[in-house]
Amino acid sequence: MSRVWGGDRGSGTVWVVAFAAVVWVAGVAAIAVGGVRGARHRGDAAADMAALAAAARVADGGRSACARAREIAADSGARLAQCRVRGGDVEVSVTVRLKVPMGIGDLRVVSRARAGPVGRDGVP
Repeated sequence: MSRVWGGDRGSGTVWVVAFAAVVWVAGVAAIAVGGVRGARHRGDAAADMAALAAAARVADGGRSACARAREIAADSGARLAQCRVRGGDVEVSVTVRLKVPMGIGDLRVVSRARAGPVGRDGVP
């Protein structure tokens, strides 16, 4: 009786390739999640600064306030998507573009902020 060995020959290569693919996908996912979190923080900071800068210019008019918000957002690496002046309050929305590596594509992260005068009791 002789046994024929070799029925599993080459299966190790398949397992190594499958494992490498899983590691690659996990790595790309981790990089993408980290990038989105970073872009979100950048967008939040840009929106906050743009809203505060615009609120400081509300007395000069809505156009002047929104123009300043656009400048600040651009300096922060974001794009002003929306700017509204209501009374003394300014609401801004900015977008941050994120390029996801490995040819997955581009994402846009949206952040919003509001700024305005504080009332006598400390509540806007």
